[in-house]
Parts: sequence; C-alpha cells; structure tokens
Amino acid sequence: MSLDILPVDPTDDTAFAAWHHVYEASARHELGEVATPWQLEELRATMQAAGSHSRSGAWSAVAGGTTVGAGWLRTPLLDNVELAELDVHVLPTHRRRGTGTALLTLLEDEARARGRRVLTGLSSWPYDAGSAGDGASGPEFARARGYELALSEVQRELRLPVDDDLLAGLADDAARSHPAYTLRSWSGPVPDDLLQGWAEITSILATEAPTGDLELEPEAVSTEAVREREETVARQGRTKYNTVALSSSGDVVAYSDLATTAHETGHAYQWGTLVRRAHRGHRLGVAVKVANLRLLQSERPDITRLTTYNAEVNSHMIGVNEVLGFRPVARLGDFQKKLATT
Repeated sequence: MSLDILPVDPTDDTAFAAWHHVYEASARHELGEVATPWQLEELRATMQAAGSHSRSGAWSAVAGGTTVGAGWLRTPLLDNVELAELDVHVLPTHRRRGTGTALLTLLEDEARARGRRVLTGLSSWPYDAGSAGDGASGPEFARARGYELALSEVQRELRLPVDDDLLAGLADDAARSHPAYTLRSWSGPVPDDLLQGWAEITSILATEAPTGDLELEPEAVSTEAVREREETVARQGRTKYNTVALSSSGDVVAYSDLATTAHETGHAYQWGTLVRRAHRGHRLGVAVKVANLRLLQSERPDITRLTTYNAEVNSHMIGVNEVLGFRPVARLGDFQKKLATT
C-alpha cells in the first residue's frame, strides 16, 4: 500500500482531527493514563498562530485513505536560528512499516531547507524503563536514526489539594531567607509593569535550567513575543497562573508559572520555575512555587492533578517537588541530532 505524506491545514477540520488522533493515540499507547498530549484545540491554535517568535507546521502520513502517521515541526525565528524541534507519531497498529522513518526524513529535509542544523525531539516512556529508555519504542526509534539522548527528565504528578497548613509552613520557613524580596501573584496575562522583567527572566529558562548536552542559546528578550504567546494561550483555552519574586529595586528575579486548560477537566501543568543566579540561596524557588500553588488552589479548587517535568540532575527542584508530594510516573527524553554541514 502506497504512503503519501501531506501537509495539514489546521483550518481543515477533518484532516486536522485525523492528524491529532494519530498523535494522541500514539502518546496514550506509550503511557496510558499518565500521558499528557496536547488537546486538539490547543494544537490547532498553535498551528494557526503566525507570531514573530516561531513557525510551526504539521504533516500527515496517509495510507489507503487513512491517516496513520503524524509529524510536527517548529522552528524558532528570533533566536536559536540553527535549531528545529520535531515530533513523529505513528498509530501502534501501523508501526514497523517505514511510516515513522518516512515522516522523519521529510521533517529533516524541511528543517534543512529552513537552514537548520540542530534537530531536537522529545520522547516519553514508562518510568520503570530507566533513565535511557532502553527497549522503549520512542528512544529506540530515535537512536536508530542518529539521535542521541541529550537530557533525561522525569515526569511527576501531584494530587491536589495540598494541605494549606503544609504550604503555609513552607512559605513561612522560606520567607525567613528572603526578607528583602517581595512576591506577587496573578492569573492571566502579565501586568504591564512586570512585562519587561518577565520577558527577560523567561528568556533564560531554556539555558539556566539543566540542559544536559542540548545545544541551546537563550531566547530573545521580546515583550511582543510574550503578548503573542498570551494571545495563543487564550485561543488554546488555557489559563496561566503566575508568581514572581521582586528584589528591593523592583527587578523580577524569580518566577513560577503553571497552566490549566478548558479542554481537560481537573488537570494543571507546571511550566517554568527559575531563580536568577545572583539571587539564589534565598529559597526563592520554594517561595514562588508554593505561592503559585496556593493561588491555583484558591482560584481553581476543581483541579485535582498537577504534572511537572524535571531534569534528573536538577536535585534542588526535585527536592522541592518531593516535599510538596510529587511522585514520579514516567520519563521524558530530549534527543538531539546534528546535521552535516555542506
């Protein structure tokens, strides 16, 4: 049976739904109930966004009129201009027929055509398969095609609510280490007076957090990109919850943010948590994380499950999460391949 690989128009409801079905079925096949695929409308909003910071596209592998493979490519536009992020999924019943390889080849060719030489992709596998994912389908597929595991992460989950007495105790204990700092929390878009500081600190998350062997550079500082991402978040049906720590001079020196989605009942996702190097040692990471969790529990008592990811080497943040009650449920690998230059 012949295989056709076609670009997917996110405004084509039928084609995009078929593409998303493959992506979601593949993700849930690997991890079952702890899988965290993006929802249909979240990805549609991402694909339709034409912002200044990145370019995304989707391709379907179609055999006999049925979509059996899903590919996704994202390329940054303001920074990391040699980088391409890609993702490949195949229906479990159609694997080992060359579909994944064909999709990956097309995505690599597209990345090369965009002038990219560093390719990265994520793969999840069961926790018990270990840090390298030996024997798991995603890691084995990646390694067989020249990708190396550059960073190993652990997916953790926390059942909510966390007792507020515990959170209050953690907050009070941390506060004794940072009397010169203040915390500020809110839901939704970043307030105008914090916008520049937010853009600056979130731009360094990818490189200040543990990155293993990934070849990355800090993101460009762009308040325009922050607002563009907020517009996409709104179209996705997501709501952000945010906390920052401010120095005595009013600079944003630490932050934590998480998100809920209208398309997934009772589930929230921890996004970033970071403290600037010059301000570490004051327990600000604990402070912003706890304050943000208290904000979420206050505004969204219906949320019962919070998912986060930590690099295995990030012992400090893992320690914070374990105190809060997070437990490991799966693993995530950041794989990387460098294309030969001509």
